[in-house]
Amino acid sequence: MADPDIDRPTAEFVRRRPAPPLRGYVDDYIGYREAGVPPARHRGLPSPYLTLIVTLDDPLVVDAHPDPLAAPGTYDTLVGGLHTSPALISHDGRQSGVQLALTPLGARVLLGVPAGELSGADLDGTDVLGGVADELRERLLEATGWPERFAVLDTMLSTLTGSEPGAGAGPGRGLRPGSGTKAAVPAEVAWAWRRLLETGGGLAVSDLAREVGWSTRYLGRRFREEVGLGPKEAARVVRFDRARRTLQHQAAAGAPPTLAALAASFGYYDQAHLAREFGALAGCSPSRWLAEESPTFTAASPTTDHPA
Repeated sequence: MADPDIDRPTAEFVRRRPAPPLRGYVDDYIGYREAGVPPARHRGLPSPYLTLIVTLDDPLVVDAHPDPLAAPGTYDTLVGGLHTSPALISHDGRQSGVQLALTPLGARVLLGVPAGELSGADLDGTDVLGGVADELRERLLEATGWPERFAVLDTMLSTLTGSEPGAGAGPGRGLRPGSGTKAAVPAEVAWAWRRLLETGGGLAVSDLAREVGWSTRYLGRRFREEVGLGPKEAARVVRFDRARRTLQHQAAAGAPPTLAALAASFGYYDQAHLAREFGALAGCSPSRWLAEESPTFTAASPTTDHPA
């Protein structure tokens, strides 16, 4: 049931980690609700996580997808793969939902497909999860308050992963989420992915290949099949994600942006290099992104992120 107070001026952004058994599959949950605010457009930026968004009231409006050939659309639930260009999301002054950051290594278990099959795509949740997507939304709408909604997520996702008795509520794209495909992710790919995260994208592909005992070509092919990006692209996205989140946290704290220091901290050659990466991955300069996102920084704590 929709909240009758949805039109009251409000801005809520609430972040929570999932239950411990789920943390290999999901990094965090973010509940968001805005109402009575000016209409806005948001950039969904590349990150090391797939996205699952479940709306609570109005549908999610995607004006432009990472895939430029995909038509704009509206979604009650959306699954987005890893990507290297922004999505453009708009609202007319209100929006609400829950966003989940899914790890690429957990995609086979939670979504029933490897993350590589979702690369660059935004799909209706029912196209991937089948009836599970609708059931998840219904149960979130029935819940009252963020703690209860997050508990619903813990319960349903635990069922999908096999942490609790039960099974998913119907196949998505011919595959059933939670069907025991965790072991299908090659250990070498899992190791390489975790090493990229640990090093902030600072490890060369040749070093990754040497660590896992594969050739760079073979690692690149298998890595892309499972993750959705090649190792070099993934490293680039990991580094960019860390840099832009630090920039966001500085803005939220009222600190002036220090782009030159930020560039040096995250392994960019110089400030111009960081600016070029923003142009390529965010579609705009760092200063423009900060200006566009400043209302979110004001409303949200430094540890939260806007729906992406």
